[in-house]
Amino acid sequence: MNQQLLMIEDDVRLADMVSAYLGQSGYQVTHAGDGQAGLTQLQVNAADLVILDLMLPDMDGLEVCRRIRALPGALGRTPVLMLTAKGDPMDRIIGLEMGADDYLPKPFEPRELLARIRAVLRRQGDGPTASNGTTLRFGSLEIDRDARTVSVAGVACDLTSYQFDLLVALAERAGRVLTRDQIMEAVRGRELEAFDRSIDVHMGRIRAAIELDAKAPKRILTVRGVGYVFARQQD
Repeated sequence: MNQQLLMIEDDVRLADMVSAYLGQSGYQVTHAGDGQAGLTQLQVNAADLVILDLMLPDMDGLEVCRRIRALPGALGRTPVLMLTAKGDPMDRIIGLEMGADDYLPKPFEPRELLARIRAVLRRQGDGPTASNGTTLRFGSLEIDRDARTVSVAGVACDLTSYQFDLLVALAERAGRVLTRDQIMEAVRGRELEAFDRSIDVHMGRIRAAIELDAKAPKRILTVRGVGYVFARQQD
């Protein structure tokens, strides 16, 4: 069965081009021309991934992303790939803070969009993944790699697919200091771009989800000038 993508984009020509290109790779793309239409469509017909433009006529993509993440159950965890014509790095950081899984600036090459979609879906578990079905436990923190869930003291933590994979990459290497490059390489299979702050944004969101006090973390520790380390002993 073809994977279902929802593209929320007010540029009809761009949407038609993307739909035709992705259709050649087996994806079925539904198009919505504004944020509200996209939110309605997503709740009527769940999508495997949302391609979301930042600039929309009725509300900006950040608000749409926030509303998607507020939806109940699996809908709220729908992967979001955000598109924007803006060049300000802060837009990327804000988008990730709102819960976007990836970010692609316009103009873009269709091949790169396809590659990023495949990478996000692979992280989500829709593509082939390596998993031994075991649960990682660190005190009250449990990471179920098979179910792709995280809980602290039995309470579920809300993480995006990418943030889950970042957490697993750290937890599987507990006690080992990892650079940002090493973390990104473990998760995405490609090197981190120079001065890319997205890893730090995601780490902040993970800490907010799993730490008792995100400002004084006990699980994910920053090694100044190097990167991060996942503590072996936490509780």
